[in-house]
Amino acid sequence: MPTSTQAGGPQPSAAISAVGLRKSFGDKTVLDGIDLHIPAGSVFALLGPNGAGKTTAVKILSTLISADGGQSQVAGHEIATSPDGVRAAIGVTGQFSAVDGLITGEENMLLMADLHHLPKQEGRRVAAELLARFDLVEAAKKPASTYSGGMKRRLDLAMTLVGNPRIIFLDEPTTGLDPRSRHNMWSIIRELVADGVTVFLTTQYLEEADELADRIAVLNNGKIAAQGSAQELKRLIPGGHVRLRFTDPTAYQAAASTLHEATRDDEAMSLQIPSDGTQRELRSILDWLDSKDIEADELTVHTPDLDDVFFALTSGNAVPNQTKGGAR
Repeated sequence: MPTSTQAGGPQPSAAISAVGLRKSFGDKTVLDGIDLHIPAGSVFALLGPNGAGKTTAVKILSTLISADGGQSQVAGHEIATSPDGVRAAIGVTGQFSAVDGLITGEENMLLMADLHHLPKQEGRRVAAELLARFDLVEAAKKPASTYSGGMKRRLDLAMTLVGNPRIIFLDEPTTGLDPRSRHNMWSIIRELVADGVTVFLTTQYLEEADELADRIAVLNNGKIAAQGSAQELKRLIPGGHVRLRFTDPTAYQAAASTLHEATRDDEAMSLQIPSDGTQRELRSILDWLDSKDIEADELTVHTPDLDDVFFALTSGNAVPNQTKGGAR
């Protein structure tokens, strides 16, 4: 697969890449020239408000609809010229379950095996292995209509894995699930990635992206507002700080008298210093404390969470230190 180059220089070959991806429906531009670079064996999360274009991006990259412009590759295949090659390498679990409720879980699995043209014996073996992996053996002979929401989502993902795809698109896979079912799905996704599978995830749950994703992009008004790791994105938003807490009043007063940029809390004997949370800045604070022979009893780093990032990037307000290519 060719090497993709972005505004930070050459990058390793990607499982999924897109340059200048565009899509409009009538006079509404949904994707306005987005760039993506997703390494193999990683989780990429695409965030955005409802209607931002997340599902449209999944549909284009999984060959369900065509783009109006730009270039994209999935598993080394150009989507425009080799859609069959893309389809052979991917699995897709959409927002709405593909499970047929009129037949059993096992029959759903065997139907998917037939669609992948697996020999009957191999299809039964694969179905049995996946039903066991997703803890669905006891329910396998029951109509899927009797399954809970979490069981249906697990069955849906198990069906997606019948063809052993190396790239999986999960479009809001945990929407509507209770917290326990959501955490079970997270465990399954982590296991897939540990096996080398690449996961493209769209979600409205910011905690989900924070938990799972190696890299996150925020889509707003058809453009990528920012992208990077969760920590990189959090550093884009003001409000991060380091908190020093003291038990020795003398040490506290000594620190407070020289750290003029710090916010004091005399009752708690703590100082709050604006910080982006980088290693360099933390080392600078620690070196300063050592040079003054001041010992803090507790040092904690506070960064904005992804909720803060999401609201800042999608509210139309400018975000400081944001670069066009994403977080740096």
